[in-house]
Formats: sequence, C-alpha cells, structure tokens
Amino acid sequence: MTVKEKYQSVLNLGEKMNVQNGKVEESGGVLRVWGTVETQYEKDQLWDAIKAAGGQNPTDIVADIQVSNPGIYAMHTVEKGESLSKIAKHYYKDMMKYKAIFDANRDILDNPDLIHPGQVLKIPNI
Repeated sequence: MTVKEKYQSVLNLGEKMNVQNGKVEESGGVLRVWGTVETQYEKDQLWDAIKAAGGQNPTDIVADIQVSNPGIYAMHTVEKGESLSKIAKHYYKDMMKYKAIFDANRDILDNPDLIHPGQVLKIPNI
C-alpha cells in the first residue's frame, strides 16, 4: 500500500470540503499535502482523519492546512430540534457557551431561544 492509498480517506474528505489551493505530493515514503479550508473546525476534522489513518503522531505525512477565516470556528446549519445550547455542547463541549454563538449571530437572531431549521450560524472561534 502506498502512503497516498493509506491516507486516501483524508484526501477524499479534503475534496468533500472543497479545499482551496490543494496540492498532494508523495516522495520517499512521505505524503505532503497543502491547502486552505474555510474554518478551524474543518482543519480539525482533517487532522482527526489524518490521526485515524496514521496514528497519533504519524511520520509518513506532512500537512500544511491553512484556515481562510480564522475568526470563525465553524458554520452550522440549524436542524430541527436543535437549540443554541445543544449546538454549543457539540462544538465547545460546554452548553453554556451558547451566549457566544448568540452574540456572533445577532445580525440574524433576536432571541437565543428562537432559532429555526435552515438558519446558518457562525460558530465563533473562542
């Protein structure tokens, strides 16, 4: 199995995320990847995929993943039954950080208890 084949799931995820300025090179048993994602959350997902394929500290891959919008941790589309506290728990592991999400979205939210399916919320990088 080549190193590229080993990390194919990472490359597939990058394509799904529409990584910009992406580049992949394999040389001397090391895979080198570059690219830019929109948010830190996407970068974290790519690193999680790298670790899933190569272990906690892989030595056969070098990745330079940039973030184009460092002020936003993620963009989240509200689904039926969600609340800001549930969304905060998902991204921050702390439901009380819902206030940060509310404050970041005051342009579309008037009340932290009223969100609607389909709304796209900025999840701030706190």
